[in-house]
Amino acid sequence: MLHPKISNISATRHILKTFNLRASKKLGQNFLIDSSVVEKIVKAAEISDVEEILEIGPGIGTLTQGLLEAGAKVTAVELDKKLPEVLEKTLAGYENFKLIQGDILKVNISEIMPENFKVVANLPYYITTQILLTLMEKKLPITKIVTMVQKEVAERMIAAPNSKIYGAMSVAVQFRADVKISFDVQPESFLPRPEVTSSVVVCDIHEPKFQVDEKFFTKVVRAAFGQRRKTLLNSLVGGGFNRENVLNALNSAEISPERRAETLTIEEFAQLSNFLNVK
Repeated sequence: MLHPKISNISATRHILKTFNLRASKKLGQNFLIDSSVVEKIVKAAEISDVEEILEIGPGIGTLTQGLLEAGAKVTAVELDKKLPEVLEKTLAGYENFKLIQGDILKVNISEIMPENFKVVANLPYYITTQILLTLMEKKLPITKIVTMVQKEVAERMIAAPNSKIYGAMSVAVQFRADVKISFDVQPESFLPRPEVTSSVVVCDIHEPKFQVDEKFFTKVVRAAFGQRRKTLLNSLVGGGFNRENVLNALNSAEISPERRAETLTIEEFAQLSNFLNVK
């Protein structure tokens, strides 16, 4: 069965007009209209036959179609209540597609996905960070995350220590994944055009390289970057940690109290977390 491509401007406009749809600013919707971008995302996801994919925010089915055509089995979660009716038409005939209407932050992913799956998504910019960190912190059996995000966010995800954009998100993502920017996507690839350039980021998920209490580790990292202009000592104390405990932990980890959070490697954060996590 041949399916017409959704990933072009004429098809997208036709679908929007047929269903009387407009891109929702509240939900951060920008519809992809560039088939070459779809192809590159699918390639970056390294899809094999009957690969299990979780897609977040399928929209009108543009990227979904590319994944399905590559042989993936796609389970998509869509927040917009108007779109299930649209997807029923645009993806009619694809037997390897399942749609769940709901909020990805509230859906029990373990119930809807099998062991070992990949996440592919064109995430709304306003909630990108929350979704990515939630997926990683839940310890789900995800092997790879391929997502389109605002370029600024992508650069923060791959940032190294001693960089102005290295922060809590950089540490949180790199603690759990090998991260790289695959390619950039220009505003003209969307309808309507966003005001910023996007990037497709590939996260190869792995077990954390350092043994820590992950909830406590996250608390330490967030506190450390909570007042990034201050010294590490003052930031952690300001974040609720006992001053004497912080000094002892910094001393044990051989980290100067005068350093700032952006100078610490992930290994140093792990050591600091472990020494600070005294019972």
